[in-house]
Amino acid sequence: MHDFKYIRNELYCEGVAIESLVKKHGTPLYVYSQQTLTSHYQKLDAALAPLNHLICFAVKANGNLAVLRTLANQGAGFDIVSEGELRRVMAAGGVASNCVFAGVGKTEAEIVFALNAGIYSFNAESEPELARINAVAGRLRKIAPVAVRVNPNVDAHTHAKITTGTYENKFGIALEEIEGVYARASKLKHLRLRGLQMHIGSQLTEVTPFAEAVRKVMPLVKKLAAKYHLEFFSIGGGLGIVYQHALASGSDKWWKTAEAKNILTPEHYAANLVPLLEPLGLRILLEPGRFITGNAGILVARVEYVKRTGKKNFVIVDAAMNDLIRPAFYDSYHEVVPLSRKKGAPIPSDVVGPICESGDFFCKDRPLAKVKQGDYVALLSAGAYGFVMASNYNARPLSAEVLVNGNKSAVVRERQPVPKIWELERVPDWL
Repeated sequence: MHDFKYIRNELYCEGVAIESLVKKHGTPLYVYSQQTLTSHYQKLDAALAPLNHLICFAVKANGNLAVLRTLANQGAGFDIVSEGELRRVMAAGGVASNCVFAGVGKTEAEIVFALNAGIYSFNAESEPELARINAVAGRLRKIAPVAVRVNPNVDAHTHAKITTGTYENKFGIALEEIEGVYARASKLKHLRLRGLQMHIGSQLTEVTPFAEAVRKVMPLVKKLAAKYHLEFFSIGGGLGIVYQHALASGSDKWWKTAEAKNILTPEHYAANLVPLLEPLGLRILLEPGRFITGNAGILVARVEYVKRTGKKNFVIVDAAMNDLIRPAFYDSYHEVVPLSRKKGAPIPSDVVGPICESGDFFCKDRPLAKVKQGDYVALLSAGAYGFVMASNYNARPLSAEVLVNGNKSAVVRERQPVPKIWELERVPDWL
């Protein structure tokens, strides 16, 4: 569920009209709902209450400090993949002792920083990485807490660029090799084998792949926990969200229908996994990102032109693939709605940006309410892998971000001034 809805035919975020934010802050503009963030976290947390668990929000999904502070205030831990993300968490008020450090390419400098900060665990993805962590910890005279990421070879049947749990992917170590890896790692003096981790992919909308992976890895978890006194089992993230019919998914009626159809909800997820995990007696970690923030954010754009050709109706907006790259990169779907609800039959339209790339589009041949120059549209479900993947391509400044809480709103990132784009560049004195 989320807190974006039409009130008297105007799109609102909680108690604030989106158009009022646009008039104050311009476009392109990201808008986040604090109530949605907290509600999604709390629903998942409550569903997993029978387990000793820690929800580690995947910072790569949305790294805004206000978003991270909102979740830290709820008691969240964090899943980080770089020193920069760990520093972000700490700047937002999170603590390193509730953070897990994932990723296949951790540098020595990142390992040093994380160890000194007191990271809860490194999720190691190869034996060379374990050796590096051990060596760095030895130099620092520390014991490094680690978990090895097991690749269960379970196909999540999601987009090729976000699947991670098969032997074709770069992540983790094959299930058949894990026991040997732990045996060798146990002999490294500066490592503490703290847990086992897995993750099979992103944007899963059915619970079956999660349950299949847990069942497949369970015998290994039990054996390793008994032998090495493991403290936790991390089942990864990957919980999907609704992209199509996203606006309708904000209603209680929609969610009751979703539960009846076994669409992934916190309750359905927990009902299938808690009975499998509870007998382990281990702390259970999970690392959702998109599920918490995806439907908690929108990207608002201004219609600059409407261009009609013999075959197409192009709605040209001021947002572009540098602001939201998911449609260009993943062929992803984002619902596009006007800020002011319109009457009349929808028109098949391509919503495109101003960047000089044919891939700079948000949708093609999508039935869209008739809009005109100066109108505004919202791209829904943009709270995950939206701003965090933005760039300055075509020398375009980064968008502003706003957080809404009830009837209040605050700018949580100022719009980037254009000269700041090249602020760190230098022209050598011989030119």
